[in-house]
Amino acid sequence: MALPAWNDPEPLAVDSAPVPEYGSGSLADLLPTLAAGMAVPGMTAAIPELTEADRNCVFLIDGLGWEQLKAHPDEAPFMASLLASSRGGTGRPITAGYPATTATSLASVGTGLPPGAHGLPGYTARNPETGELMNQLRWNPWTSPRKWQPYPTVFQLADAAGVHTAQVSSPTFQNTPLTQVALSGGTFHGRLSGEERMDFAAEQLAEGDRSLVYTYYAEVDGKGHRFGVDSDPWRGQLMYVDRLVQRLAEQLPPRSALYVTADHGMIDIPFDEQHRIDFDEDWELRAGVALLGGEGRARHVYAVPGAASDVLTCWREVLGEQFWVASRDEAIAAGWFGPHVDERVYGRIGDVVAAAKDDVLIIASEREPKESAMVGNHGSMTPVEQLVPLLEVRT
Repeated sequence: MALPAWNDPEPLAVDSAPVPEYGSGSLADLLPTLAAGMAVPGMTAAIPELTEADRNCVFLIDGLGWEQLKAHPDEAPFMASLLASSRGGTGRPITAGYPATTATSLASVGTGLPPGAHGLPGYTARNPETGELMNQLRWNPWTSPRKWQPYPTVFQLADAAGVHTAQVSSPTFQNTPLTQVALSGGTFHGRLSGEERMDFAAEQLAEGDRSLVYTYYAEVDGKGHRFGVDSDPWRGQLMYVDRLVQRLAEQLPPRSALYVTADHGMIDIPFDEQHRIDFDEDWELRAGVALLGGEGRARHVYAVPGAASDVLTCWREVLGEQFWVASRDEAIAAGWFGPHVDERVYGRIGDVVAAAKDDVLIIASEREPKESAMVGNHGSMTPVEQLVPLLEVRT
C-alpha cells in the first residue's frame, strides 16, 4: 500500500497580507482631506466620505484601535455612541498604515504621506548612510531631522495658506525631532493635563475662521504595553479618555468638526515560547543577520552582504506559517509601505520584512529587554492592529 504524501505547509503568500487603504482610507489621507476642505493649495480630499468644515480638530488617542473600542462600550460610552459616525457616517474604520506603530503613524498623519514617502518605516530602521539602527520614536542616534524627512507637514502648508494652526500636547514633545518632522507648523502649545488640552484645543479652534488643531493623549498605549489591553489599568485609561473626548466635544465652537482617531490598535501576546520567539536564542533566525530592526510584530531584518537570499529562505521556512515574510522588493511591490517608496527610504527597509499574522512575536531578550517584556504589542497588518476609528462630532 502506498504511503500518503506529506507536504510541508506553504508559507503565507506575500500578496495575501491585508494592505492598508493608502489613498482612500488611511491615516495619511486624513489631514489632506481636511485641509482640502479648507482650500489649502495642493491638498486632495482623499477620504471621500468626509464633509468639509471650516474648523477641524483631530484628537489622536495613542493605542486605541477600532476593535478595542468596540469591545469596551461600558468603559467608553461616549465614544461608543459615536461608532456609527466613524468615517463620515459609514460606521467603518480607517487603517493605520504599515507598520502600525507610533512613529510611522504620527509621521503619516502629519505629513499626509505613506511610510514609503515620509521615510519613517518602523519603530527602528537602519540608516543606510551610517549602517546604524535608528530608533525613530526616540530619535537615537541623532540624525538631521530635515534630511531624514524633508517634506513639509500639512500643518505647515495650512499655516502658510492662512489657516489658524495649532498642536496641543504634552510639553515633553514640543522640541522633539519627531514633532519637528511630523507635527510642526503653526504653534505648539504644551499643556500637562488631559483636561487642559481639551479646553485649550477648543479655544484654539475658535481662534480662526478656518482652523486646524491637533491634540494627543498617550497613556492608553502606555498602560496597554505594560499591563495589556484588557487589564484594569488599561480600562481605567479608556474610561478617562472617553471623558476627555466628551469634554472636548461639548466645547466645540460653531462650524467645527472633531475627529477622534488613533495611531494603531494593540494585541496581548502570552508569555511562552510558542508565542514569543526569541531571536537572541534562535541560531537559525540569527544566521546571516547583521541587524534586527522594527519590533516584535513588524520586523526589518538586515542581512550581512551577500546573505539576503539565504536569510529570506530561512525566515520563510521557520516563520512562514505565522508571519508574512517578504523580501524588501516584494514588500514594496505589494504596497506594504504605500504606492511608492522614495529612493532615500529604500535602504531603510529590511532586506527581509516579517509581519505577524498569528498571535506571536519575534522578541530579542538581550538587545531589546524592555520591548521584549511588553504585554500589549502592535505593528502588523492584522485588523486588531491596523483598524482605527475616525469618530466624528460636528457643530
